[in-house]
Amino acid sequence: MKLFAINSKIDFVTIKGLLADKARIALSEEAEQKIDKARKYLDKKLATSKEPVYGINTGFGSLRNVKIDTKDYSQLQTNLLRSHACGSGNEVPGEIVKLMLLLKVQSLSYGHSGVDVSTVERLIDFYNNDILPVVYEQGSLGASGDLAPLAHLCLPLIGEGEVYYKGKKISAAQLYKELKWKPLALKPKEGLALLNGTQFMSAYGVWLTLQAQRITVMADTIAAMSIDGYDCRLEPFNELVQYVRPHKGQRACAAYILKTLKGSKIASRKKMDVQDPYSFRCIPQVHGAIRDVVEHVESIFFQEINSVTDNPLIFPVEDEIISGGNFHGHPLAMAFDYLSIALANLGNISERRTYKLISGERGLPAFLVKAPGLNSGLMILQYNAASIVSQNKQYATPASIDSIVSSNGQEDYVSMGANAATKCYKIMQNLKTILAIELINAAQAITFRKPEKTSPVLETLLAKFQKQVAFIDKDRVMYEAIQKSVAFIEQNL
Repeated sequence: MKLFAINSKIDFVTIKGLLADKARIALSEEAEQKIDKARKYLDKKLATSKEPVYGINTGFGSLRNVKIDTKDYSQLQTNLLRSHACGSGNEVPGEIVKLMLLLKVQSLSYGHSGVDVSTVERLIDFYNNDILPVVYEQGSLGASGDLAPLAHLCLPLIGEGEVYYKGKKISAAQLYKELKWKPLALKPKEGLALLNGTQFMSAYGVWLTLQAQRITVMADTIAAMSIDGYDCRLEPFNELVQYVRPHKGQRACAAYILKTLKGSKIASRKKMDVQDPYSFRCIPQVHGAIRDVVEHVESIFFQEINSVTDNPLIFPVEDEIISGGNFHGHPLAMAFDYLSIALANLGNISERRTYKLISGERGLPAFLVKAPGLNSGLMILQYNAASIVSQNKQYATPASIDSIVSSNGQEDYVSMGANAATKCYKIMQNLKTILAIELINAAQAITFRKPEKTSPVLETLLAKFQKQVAFIDKDRVMYEAIQKSVAFIEQNL
């Protein structure tokens, strides 16, 4: 099994590889030294200075001016984890939780948080052994960091809360008994360092960006099949058209469509229609714009996962402990909103192509079925897609324009980035279903074109797909076909 040393910056390619290879992680020697240096500096500072330092010898939030006795420093941090572990709603998917562990280790590794090396190593133990704390979707305002979700993530460090281990949900106490571990005794500042941070939002951002990079290509592939299914012209994809409006995503999308349809007999035959509907003709302009959004969003999250986002921040070299606002999630909230709008658009245009494919035009039977009337065919699949598209429009309403006062007015402007993240996740899941429905329709349409063939690339894809979702020659229960089509898309992302 591969071992990755946490040190300096981490990129999306590396994270993708870590997940694919199920690699283990460890602190580099440099990262360990940075963490230890900050911890020792903080301990010395607390021993020699009586100055109030937020969250270390004071209370939290609106209780910032309440002084804490030296003997209670450790209890303060333990109380923080317990009181803030008040999430609700659905459990966060395991792949997101694992990313939260990785990104929390990454942020702490820079040595500006004041935690002990042993605390980071326990988080690494969780990651390497697939011990995934139970974290809940709701509870973060995305402003003082992801307080509630991160409290649930880190509560098991002190032997409390719940985790998934070997496929079962068990108490942290049971886990420690089984592994013969001892719960950590938190040192001053550690609870605050664990809870302050944007790792809930960032984990969703990384996962969604990786998914979006793949789903945009899959959407282009399915669209190419729909182009031949609807007997469209290829002139709109000509490089000359893109040359005079050279947006990066547009050029890439058009080139990909032409490459995918190379060798298609359907595409090369004489066309009866002079122009095609926008949902086909403007694929480079729409899908391409979405590609550009994904690239922009990746740059935001790349910056975030290589940042220190807790509070206060410790700078041993400069002899400074500074209370700032790096935990505020607004850059992420706006990125999620942008990505949500983009993904919703990808679903919108996909549903429009589905609508045209079942319309009984261009030599295709109504609703893409033999004997329409006796058979409803794919009629209601389009209803399903339309319903989901509208739900995505509702989810795509920006969260970042909202705010609500908390902590007695001390935290008076929040990002709502956590809500933006979980909404975007739902849009992504919905998008897979919308594309799955288009894929069923496109495959059906191409089959009705036989003996004429589409491109070799798409013929191979079609044969592979129809092993899972057979041609629909008469009405049958359709939800199974949708589920299998979604599974096909996920398997091929």
